[in-house]
Amino acid sequence: MAAPARGFSPLRYGAAGPNVLVLSGSSGRIEDERCRILAREGMTALSVRWFGGPGQPPGICEVPLETFVSATELLRSRGARRIGVLGVSKGAEAALHLSVLDPGTDAVVVLSPTSLTWANIGPGRDGRTRPYRSSWTWRGEGLPFVPYDDSWTPTGAEGDPVAVLGWYERSRRTFADRLDAAAIPVERSAADLLIVAGGDDAMWPSLRCAEDLAARRRAAGLPVRVIARADAGHRPRFPGEGPAPVSERFLHGGSPVADAALGAAAWPYVLDVLRGPDDT
Repeated sequence: MAAPARGFSPLRYGAAGPNVLVLSGSSGRIEDERCRILAREGMTALSVRWFGGPGQPPGICEVPLETFVSATELLRSRGARRIGVLGVSKGAEAALHLSVLDPGTDAVVVLSPTSLTWANIGPGRDGRTRPYRSSWTWRGEGLPFVPYDDSWTPTGAEGDPVAVLGWYERSRRTFADRLDAAAIPVERSAADLLIVAGGDDAMWPSLRCAEDLAARRRAAGLPVRVIARADAGHRPRFPGEGPAPVSERFLHGGSPVADAALGAAAWPYVLDVLRGPDDT
């Protein structure tokens, strides 16, 4: 096999089945383990580094959504019958936008999503983190976004891992006048949509956002399925994946048992939506 394009992981080959782009969250990791379990199910999975690599923004700041279109076009060039995108957290934010902007995306699975476009996390190409800018651009223009309210301060002892859920909730209240413009317009997406969220997410209100996304889809007469578990956190784990690494910086909520249970409950639906109605 030819070497992958810069910033792309090798393709994980399964049988002649669906092709899936797999996106990490703000860790920026290449999701090799997730690609492997999809390949075992007969899919071809590709993970892509979308910030922090050569020629890319060092942070999640004005990342061109065309980055992901290039990846789906690579999958499509293999003659794929069906293109899916699976993203978690900030990768879910990107996947939802991709489902709207790239009409060739057939299915989207989002884990612990937001329903809004948020400001940058980390620096842009100029090395600056402030003033806040959009996480994403499309055709060179930043998407409308919600900034962060920097008056928020974490609770707990200094040096302990932080739950930033309160920061997002306060920012939603402070910048309520920007929520409508920053809403991800999933009602304009023709892709099949599956949403997986935990009610104990300590990073941002992913279950509330899942309900917002689902409500807009249903109001538009479009299909959507939400798989939720009240005691799960920000990092659901699918069968065959190990526990998520422990973070020294952030609290993610949930527990290894609850996060694995949510992933196990969602897994059959993940496979169904990625394969589509005609997969045999």
